Amino acid sequence: MRQAVHTLTIQTKGRGLYEFTDKVLRWLASEKFSAGLLTIYCRHTSASLLIQENADPDVQTDLQNYFEEIAPESERYIHSAEGPDDMPAHLRAALTQTSLSVPIVEGRAVLGTWQGLYLFEHRARPHAREIVLHVIGD
Repeated sequence: MRQAVHTLTIQTKGRGLYEFTDKVLRWLASEKFSAGLLTIYCRHTSASLLIQENADPDVQTDLQNYFEEIAPESERYIHSAEGPDDMPAHLRAALTQTSLSVPIVEGRAVLGTWQGLYLFEHRARPHAREIVLHVIGD
């Protein structure tokens, strides 16, 4: 059994979903694991991770619109030190995930045909987001 760790930096342009599946799969292929478990971890409290459909961009639009409805920018929040988009970003991150697990079988990440890995940026302005990849296996 062995382990490998890698950090990706994803530059965002503000709110939205940023697919990074290819970056993960390229790194995983270079590590040559035949079986194991890949953990993907977001090091932020105002961004999150999703495994979501990557075939129809309408899915991303609908997801963003839904989160705008349930956690809108508003004057009602107490926490506003970092701007009006900060507390809604924390709420959106709390409703999603900061960590994902993907099995590795026969050297490949076991993702479905239409599944992609996404960073979900919840802040309005651009950020450099760190995503830590950790794989353990054979």
